[in-house]
Amino acid sequence: MAPIDIDKSLSALTEERETLLHQLSELGADARGELTGDMDYGDAFADAGAATAERTETMGIIENLKVHLDGVIAAIGRIEDGSFGRCTECGKNIGDDRIEYRPTSSKCIDCKSRTSS
Repeated sequence: MAPIDIDKSLSALTEERETLLHQLSELGADARGELTGDMDYGDAFADAGAATAERTETMGIIENLKVHLDGVIAAIGRIEDGSFGRCTECGKNIGDDRIEYRPTSSKCIDCKSRTSS
């Protein structure tokens, strides 16, 4: 496999960041995952319980998007500081296949498996 193309990775991560920011905005949240205003569910919700359930689901989606956005921003930072592709735990090469598949990876498989168990 050819080495990772940093410019291509940066472009893909930047595009992904913009997509995530747009998705957060569509859900009424800012880049921090904070709601920017009242969530309006229209007249479709006949009771407060249904509106609360929908709000809880939306907040869960926002949290997942925010976690992913944080990973993308961190990966862009690693590209900028020259540490992209190196494990943040042990400093070894993460591996081109892993980075190509998941450019937000910050740990090699060995370190990731130790922290996941």
